[in-house]
Amino acid sequence: MPPAATKTKPAPTPRRLPAKDFELKEIELHGHRVAYRCAGSGPAIVLVHGITSTSATWERVMPYLATKFTVIAPDLIGHGESAKPRGDYSLGAYASGVRDLMVTLGHESATFVGHSLGGGIAMQLAYQFPERCERLVLVDSGGLGRELSLLLRAATLPLSEVVLPLLASTRVLDAGRSISRLFGRLGLHAGTDMAELARGHASLADPEARAAFVHTLRTIVDPFGQRVDASDRLYLAENIPFMLVWGERDPIIPVEHGLSTHELVPSSRLELFEGAGHFPHLDEPQRFLDVLLDFIESTDPADVDPEEWRKMLKTGRRA
Repeated sequence: MPPAATKTKPAPTPRRLPAKDFELKEIELHGHRVAYRCAGSGPAIVLVHGITSTSATWERVMPYLATKFTVIAPDLIGHGESAKPRGDYSLGAYASGVRDLMVTLGHESATFVGHSLGGGIAMQLAYQFPERCERLVLVDSGGLGRELSLLLRAATLPLSEVVLPLLASTRVLDAGRSISRLFGRLGLHAGTDMAELARGHASLADPEARAAFVHTLRTIVDPFGQRVDASDRLYLAENIPFMLVWGERDPIIPVEHGLSTHELVPSSRLELFEGAGHFPHLDEPQRFLDVLLDFIESTDPADVDPEEWRKMLKTGRRA
């Protein structure tokens, strides 16, 4: 049996910064436009969204976090208002891009919070740049098991580039009942999951966004499920404060991935959101804030010893 999930007492609702403080900003990195939101002061928290999403997915929690921390939330390359070049959409490239943004903004290290694809990117950040990762928080994360929804697996099939524009057309997206029935067959429920999936698919009407989506997806997913599995490197997570947050009703990436990861990393903390789907930070923003703030306040930032890191890589276990 995996260790029991941690129970957190609700905290008082914190004050929040005005929404105007989180208006999109732009910076040019390596010749490409990168859009991001940044506000607050104090230790840095980097929020990394999922595939077809944007930094706006964090809008219910950013204004509160920014009263205690510097919050950085990028639109990943290929998403939102950031550039969508022909180029490298691997997890490693995304991790390097997020690292470059935070360093450019003056932050050498941060707590990384990644949702879905963003979880895979956050894990890659912690692996590639351990000295920059103070804490790691994965929210319904990819990269921790094979299973994945049929919807995403189907998008990796040949000729998906031809089919996706039809699924993303205004006429189809406006047909609410048809979309509800389609998502229902795929295990999705009305509410946050459906709304966020519909919003993401609407973005695929843009040819550049569609190409970036397909390139990204095919680096990590095939028709049989997720190709990338970080389980063989999870022993490295014993070296940093590590928390998993999962919606028990997630129809995209099953909660079993969170449970098995928690069992593999006994020092990790697991928070299960019983009524939430794939977007617990949207379904239950207050509880998400409670557990995230409690986790940060109850842990010390990691201080990676290069010699210990070398021994861990050499032996495959914590030194």
